[in-house]
Amino acid sequence: MSLLADTHWDAIVIGAGMGGGTLGRALAEAGQKVLFLEKGPQGLRSERNGLTEAFVPEARAARGLWPDPLHVSLDGVETQFFAPLGTGPGGSSVFYAATLERPERHDLDDMPDRPHPTGGWPVGYDQMVPWYDRAAQQFMVHGTPDPLSDAPPLPLRAPPPLHAAEQALTDSLRAAGLHPYRTHTGIAHVDGCETCLGRKCPKPCKMDGRSAGVEPALATGNAHLLAGVNVTRLIAEDRRIVAVEARLDGALKRLTADRFILAAGALHSPRLLLASTCEAHPNGLANSSGMVGCNLMLHVDERFALWPRRGTPDSGATKAISFRDFYHREDMRLGSVQAMGIRASYGEMVHFLNRMFDLRGQPRLRALSRPMAAVAHSLLGQAHLFVGLMEDFPYAQNRVQYDPAQPQRLAVTYTLSDELRQRRRAFRKALRRGLRGHRHLFLSMTPELNWGHPCGTLRFGHDPAQSVTDASGRAHDVDNLWIADASFMPTSMGVNPSLTIAAHALRVAEQIKGDHR
Repeated sequence: MSLLADTHWDAIVIGAGMGGGTLGRALAEAGQKVLFLEKGPQGLRSERNGLTEAFVPEARAARGLWPDPLHVSLDGVETQFFAPLGTGPGGSSVFYAATLERPERHDLDDMPDRPHPTGGWPVGYDQMVPWYDRAAQQFMVHGTPDPLSDAPPLPLRAPPPLHAAEQALTDSLRAAGLHPYRTHTGIAHVDGCETCLGRKCPKPCKMDGRSAGVEPALATGNAHLLAGVNVTRLIAEDRRIVAVEARLDGALKRLTADRFILAAGALHSPRLLLASTCEAHPNGLANSSGMVGCNLMLHVDERFALWPRRGTPDSGATKAISFRDFYHREDMRLGSVQAMGIRASYGEMVHFLNRMFDLRGQPRLRALSRPMAAVAHSLLGQAHLFVGLMEDFPYAQNRVQYDPAQPQRLAVTYTLSDELRQRRRAFRKALRRGLRGHRHLFLSMTPELNWGHPCGTLRFGHDPAQSVTDASGRAHDVDNLWIADASFMPTSMGVNPSLTIAAHALRVAEQIKGDHR
């Protein structure tokens, strides 16, 4: 371990999740010497735990969960809870449901009939398509094309056959005039595949930041992983980073490289930059714009239960169905809908209710979670859970907070805007109309923020006064720093961010390889 810490690297990647793992693999396969720095332990490949509600930091870290609570000021109400964030090789992606959806053109481009809330991304849809294709191939994405899309489809693998309940739901949705398709999912389906959605996969079949990123990178012999490392700050001289300061085996070490890639996640990456002050960067590294940590976005989840027609055999939970009939309605950006891959089990309902009470600043009501969950479970029975992912918009006041007196404290402030509430009402109304003829039940009473999808806190753009990095992902203020996690996104889009993170990471890796040459 000390030999790795004393080596000078071509690139140091901070964070070994979806973005860091994908980018590090691309650099290692190009022959560069890459060091992954990861806060969490390396763990065992046979682990299969999910996002459990363990409360002891050491127990959470051992399970690959972020050990500390997230402190949130939501509409002025102070609360704290354990966010669905991972740590260790693969980061949060080892717990994800492997949904890898490509956004639509209007998510990135400013269009006459669908104006973009920020004027469009600095890299347009057509420029990103080749990187989406490469990411889909690397992550072995299977599914079927969206019948409502006029864009050439992703290079999709054939999905497995639908089981009885999935087929019944697909048929009834089509009969209602909707356009379901097979969810785009990154699972290799090896022998004995358990489709580990929402938990660690002990087999290399779920394509995440570990199985499709870190592990292939290590297999090249050009990359190495240092786990259990707490990066405290980046040390810069003028416009270049000269070292990473990290706590390793209880001692502070300086690790050096030619290039540095920050991929610690949209909550952790800005916190690290704000902690990295020096004479040339008194307000934090790469923060001459004052935008580091700003524009936090989180999808709004609209969960509902949907029952197949009576008499349909119970075939278990489904993740196979998505539809985009309400992606954009009445000049409003709404979002996609997908099956969640979980059932309304007692444990899931307890977890959901506890999170809801915590976010309302009413943790004492947790005592009601168990009896309420028992009633909900008996009422929902064989229902399948779906979620609509509604796009969130960037607001500078929604941001990551940093306190120099508590540098490791993870905290954010967020205000639900009036326009978000209006769009959410429109989304529910559209869903209710579209699901006529189906037995369904909405599960969300108020806007439910998806704390597993934070993004936007280090946005990329052409204007250094309004963004943190340029279109290539390189920091405006620092010549050898790139961003490769969800914090780069100027808007949240109406789909899961994972495929976009991977596509951006591949594109940034190409820029770094060009810089290396």
